Amino acid sequence: MNQSDSIQQVKITTADPSALGLFGLAMVTLVASTSKLGWTDGVSFVLPWAIFLGGIAQLIASMLDAKHNNTFGTTAFGAFGLFWLGVGTAWLIQYGVFGDAAAAAADPKQLGVAFIGYLIFSLFMTVGAMETHKVLFFIFVLIDFLFIGLAFSSLGIWTEAMHQLAAFSEFFIAILSFYGSAASVLNNHFGKVTLPVGKPFGIFK
Repeated sequence: MNQSDSIQQVKITTADPSALGLFGLAMVTLVASTSKLGWTDGVSFVLPWAIFLGGIAQLIASMLDAKHNNTFGTTAFGAFGLFWLGVGTAWLIQYGVFGDAAAAAADPKQLGVAFIGYLIFSLFMTVGAMETHKVLFFIFVLIDFLFIGLAFSSLGIWTEAMHQLAAFSEFFIAILSFYGSAASVLNNHFGKVTLPVGKPFGIFK
């Protein structure tokens, strides 16, 4: 390459996918929490929202956040999108979709171990959320409590109390996620703070 050669860079602007990802999270946790709280029965009609909103919508948001070079958003939406696809698959196994043998061999304690793994993930992501905004931080705090409740109840430890902890945590995750999604849409759409989300804590930056 001689000195007269030049390098051109093309910048592609993409929309912030946070609104889509948070809406997906809000929808699936809202519907799933109603089952845990006893307001609805079963998980048959939770499955579509787990697959399409909890799973696919968050995976789309993850891939779009990667274009923003946003490691935090890419990891968060990607991990939770795959989580809901995994949970949906677990329900399908329990319903015998993959055969009676698979359903009979299902051990809820293995789900409990998986929830512990996601609790570990959620805890360090909660630290990262402190430097994003306060609404996201409190969503992650509630996710921490959700995984504590899911893990303990699946492992048979304080089952009823932990089930209730998971249920209420999931419901409030939905409420805050709807707010966060709305804030992302409206604040970007109007070019000003329409719904405040709170400044980062500023501890690590």
